[in-house]
Amino acid sequence: MKKIYETDPWLAPYEKAIEKRSADILSTRDHICGKRKVSDVSNNHLYYGLHRDADGWVFREWAPNATKVYLTGDFNNWKRTGAFLLSPVGNGNWEIHLPEMFLHHGDLYKLYMEWPGGGGERIPAYVTRAVQDLQTKAFAAQVWDPQDKYEWKASRPARIDNPLIYECHIGMSSEEEKVASFEDFRRDVLPRVARLGYNVIQIMALQEHPYYGSFGYQVSNFFALSSRFGTPEEFKALVDEAHSLGIAVIMDIVHSHSVDNEAEGLSMFDGREDLYFFYGPQGRHPAWGSRCFDYGKDETRFFLLSNCKYWMEEYMLDGFRFDGVTSMLYWDHGLGKDFGDYSLYFNEGVDEDAVIYLALANMLVREIFPDTITIAEDVSGMPGLAAPFEAGGIGFGYRMAMGIADHWIKWIKEKKDEEWSPGEIWWELTNKRADERTVSYAECHDQALVGDKTIIFRLIDKEMYFAMNRSSENLLVDRGVALHKLIRLATAATAGDGYLTFMGNEFGHPEWIDFPREGNGWSYKYARRQWSLADNPLLRYGCLEAFDARMIRYIKEEGILEGRPELLVADEEKKILILKRINSIFAFNFNPDSSFENYGFVAPEGEYCVALTTDEKEFDGFSRLEVGESHFVTDGKLMLYLPSRVGIILKKKN
Repeated sequence: MKKIYETDPWLAPYEKAIEKRSADILSTRDHICGKRKVSDVSNNHLYYGLHRDADGWVFREWAPNATKVYLTGDFNNWKRTGAFLLSPVGNGNWEIHLPEMFLHHGDLYKLYMEWPGGGGERIPAYVTRAVQDLQTKAFAAQVWDPQDKYEWKASRPARIDNPLIYECHIGMSSEEEKVASFEDFRRDVLPRVARLGYNVIQIMALQEHPYYGSFGYQVSNFFALSSRFGTPEEFKALVDEAHSLGIAVIMDIVHSHSVDNEAEGLSMFDGREDLYFFYGPQGRHPAWGSRCFDYGKDETRFFLLSNCKYWMEEYMLDGFRFDGVTSMLYWDHGLGKDFGDYSLYFNEGVDEDAVIYLALANMLVREIFPDTITIAEDVSGMPGLAAPFEAGGIGFGYRMAMGIADHWIKWIKEKKDEEWSPGEIWWELTNKRADERTVSYAECHDQALVGDKTIIFRLIDKEMYFAMNRSSENLLVDRGVALHKLIRLATAATAGDGYLTFMGNEFGHPEWIDFPREGNGWSYKYARRQWSLADNPLLRYGCLEAFDARMIRYIKEEGILEGRPELLVADEEKKILILKRINSIFAFNFNPDSSFENYGFVAPEGEYCVALTTDEKEFDGFSRLEVGESHFVTDGKLMLYLPSRVGIILKKKN
């Protein structure tokens, strides 16, 4: 396998740095694993926390700064008594054995720790179930030991090389103004995902987090499935049913930081600031107000590696999207940098311990399940992030092509329609590292949060409230609907190796996402998905959803993402972009005013039929083209009718 500095000449000056990085990864692996695999030693979750043993229960915690540790809860009226005092067993570990009669399924408990100069209640670091008191809003650990254990029915889906990802959030997946449940999602949303043709769901906010409005990115309990959505068994049923439909399930895993809360999280866990984190300013994220992990500590590595293993094995997950990778990789968290210089990836500004951790995490998950999907959310463009370790990379399967969404917003906001450049669109949509796999998207959840707007809302704005019925005649809405389809088709057609959309955006969900908070009167009005809009045949939303489904199915059935896109035309004057991929030609007319009869361009010999257009009546188009119509390459050229603001897919006949 060629090294990344052999395939990319710009990396040649950094050959020694890349080789040293690889050597450091192996050295650390040998240090923590010896002759064993990473997955063999990542078992902290099996030792720490609450478990059954031969005589009843055993509980263990790592708290090296503590002088006393008590177990308190329903079983002892929350009193600190000698009978529930943990014993020190060496290396900062504490342990207590209890008869079976003391703890029962559903009981609540916490730790009370004393340390030099203080003490306080804490939730165990390895807790797998935490629940919130609706009155006091306080969290507590909960014994979870149901009599009926979940029995898995379906196996994991076959290997997915080209993920078509439906990004989703369980809590906001209902149309009702509430926190939706795993059961709601399994019953109401999962069938929609299957019908649309997506083969992966990427679920946000699964790890327990005290503040619902953090979108799950301020994690307190890393091993605990968020109880606000339901029970572990209900989530397993969701995963199982997805697998039965051939849909892989991956989660947003947050290992980039931890919530600053002390009562709920790991901050000042045993009275010590730097237990899992850095000491001083380096241990606090300047933009997120959270705690930053010290990835150079063995205890932190084992905590996070065990966390990956736990989620994969306990819930049969098929992979992870690692959140905030840029923040992990750089001492300054990448804030305020444009990363235009390769030297920024290989200097003292990089936290090499974070690089090592991410490489080990990728090794670990593939040892457990070779076909694991791992995706890095990184805006810095660090070379090698999604390259195999053997090639000098860090080992992610994919990286998010995060700049694409930004460019669509930029073009919509800053340029008139007639100023859009097909050449620029081609460049920005295909400007990816050839040696790394990427996932493209026009918009994800980021583009819908308060303070931003979805693509459809930028295009149509307030007219969405008055003119989205199919009988209305509104030029602004016609433009918005047409461009919404064009933008998605162009993004998918040029995608590196995968494509993503956020829940509801496939049908142009109106408005923004705003979780309940004091500023909006704790309202759920904007923290939900209005599926009825897409299901109403009188409205245009269903037309956008129907187009999305046809687009996704075509891409999947024709294996479009298995090949590389080839540019055929970038006509700046007429605003035409045409590309070829596998056995299909994608033709886009971005011109806001002009349609073109007999537009000719050089194409590979053969017969092509119109397989799909954005202009079909079913998709709220004007039916200016005939699906199934054949076109022949004559004298090396293909001649097409290209209506204004329309995208066409032509499939080559065998």
